[in-house]
Amino acid sequence: MNVITTSLPDVIVFEPKVFGDARGFFFESFNQKIFEEATGSKVEFVQDNHSKSAQGVLRGLHYQIQQTQGKLVRVVAGEVFDVAVDVRRSSPTFGQWVGEHLSSENNKQMWVPPGFAHGFLVLSETAEFLYKTTDFYAPVHERCIAWNDPDIGIQWPDIGNEPLLSAKDQQGLSINQAELFA
Repeated sequence: MNVITTSLPDVIVFEPKVFGDARGFFFESFNQKIFEEATGSKVEFVQDNHSKSAQGVLRGLHYQIQQTQGKLVRVVAGEVFDVAVDVRRSSPTFGQWVGEHLSSENNKQMWVPPGFAHGFLVLSETAEFLYKTTDFYAPVHERCIAWNDPDIGIQWPDIGNEPLLSAKDQQGLSINQAELFA
């Protein structure tokens, strides 16, 4: 497995070695030892989630203020532009973001650690998105930052129109108004 560092040192991309032939393919999608060596910490995943979204859907930027979740995310059908934003006020990279194209073709995964907001934009006709989390979903602790907050300045791919947002995501706050980590 290839471990790729990003401009945010805590966010890591994992690119598996794919072995394929006319019959199909095989790859190791997760290895605890490699993951812990890359992240420098022992992580226990407690929940797996699977979502399917249509082209142009943007989900995020989500995080939990308590029961913080680390997320290991990947796409098994289609393509998304996946984003992590550092929302830890005391961090030297506070308010900075990193984005990565994740697809069923490149099989890349991105580690979004606790203390980061997360979102993605679907670029293909549909996309199926899988993610492992380090804590359980707790809606009472979930927060949302606006996908287009100018103080963050995420450069989302141009999809030709405005993204499709849930009612919750339409109410996202700016990073300066949101409840964040110390």
